[in-house]
Amino acid sequence: MEYRAEQAGAPAYLDAASAAPMHPVGRQALLAALEDGWADPDRLYAAGRRAQQLREAATATVAQCIGVRPDEVTFLPSGTTAAHAAVLGGLAGRARAGKTFVHSAIEHSAVLHAAARHGEAREVGVDRLGRLDLRAWDEAVSTPGTALAALISASHEVGTVQPVEEAAAVCAEHGVPLYVDAAQSLGHSPVPSGWSLLTASARKWGGPAGVGLLVVRKGVRWLSPYPGDDLHRPHAEGSVNLPEIVAAAASLRAVLAEEQAEAARLSPLVEKIRKTVAETVPDVEIVGDPDARLPHLVTFSCLYVDGEALLHALDRHGFAVSSGSSCTASTLRPSHVLEAMGVLSHGNVRVSLHRGTTAADVDRFLAVLPGLVEAIRKEAGM
Repeated sequence: MEYRAEQAGAPAYLDAASAAPMHPVGRQALLAALEDGWADPDRLYAAGRRAQQLREAATATVAQCIGVRPDEVTFLPSGTTAAHAAVLGGLAGRARAGKTFVHSAIEHSAVLHAAARHGEAREVGVDRLGRLDLRAWDEAVSTPGTALAALISASHEVGTVQPVEEAAAVCAEHGVPLYVDAAQSLGHSPVPSGWSLLTASARKWGGPAGVGLLVVRKGVRWLSPYPGDDLHRPHAEGSVNLPEIVAAAASLRAVLAEEQAEAARLSPLVEKIRKTVAETVPDVEIVGDPDARLPHLVTFSCLYVDGEALLHALDRHGFAVSSGSSCTASTLRPSHVLEAMGVLSHGNVRVSLHRGTTAADVDRFLAVLPGLVEAIRKEAGM
């Protein structure tokens, strides 16, 4: 990536919520697996058996990391694929119980797209901090005909941690399986309990991009929404990228070993961003829960600022960040998460840190940001 002359200092990648840089352990595992894991793991010859051993070892590693059985773990080509499989497969398996899919208003778009394809969905709102309305959740889940419920573990846009265990208790009371999208939290906070299905994405925790994770607990009825021979057991459609799966497992184990130390290091940096932006940028709103939040992610919105213009300006100064509210060519609408929260969506910036982020990166970002916001506002005549 090239940065223009405006930048001072080394480029700072601050968009780990989209894709975290690969962990060194994962990179080493990937290179090693390219040597030994290229064959079809379902074949009986020596190279296939070696590949099968690598797949089984990777599955066992991930299962141990999450605290589940290896036969409950399935690797899929992406987090989006895993989310679709969880929602559509979970609903198909529960067709006799009902057709209604209950989900929070701040689920990832992959879950919302699956809900739209299913057709019969009920949305539960959140408060201004992005936290689930548990009373409305109870009412929705207890409605006869509810087949499946979905709650993201923590908001991918604002970082608010959701009351998953409380929501799971409600689901258990009414006999409704709970699907949890843990893509943003896995590797940054402990896995909550009480869920029936869970998904994640390796590129969010510092693994390769081509690996999604689907976990279906024993006793949960799941039926494949895709054509295939085995409709009752989750599996990838077609061949899997075994070297990337090995790298995903190795990186997850390494990231979890560092989780507490990294959370303790990154959380004060995020708190510094929250505090300094509020003090140095006029007409700004820091969104998300200030306490019950992910340790590496912060989002703020600037009034009278075009989000894309601000992101491009930051990019020219060497800062890679993202926006939860920028209208794109595909959606032409602001973030559904920010809309559900009822917060300011103009000039929205999401900053998400990773193990390579330094205090100096954050200081440079905070030094540059106020001037860029002021310049954009002046150019707009504000």
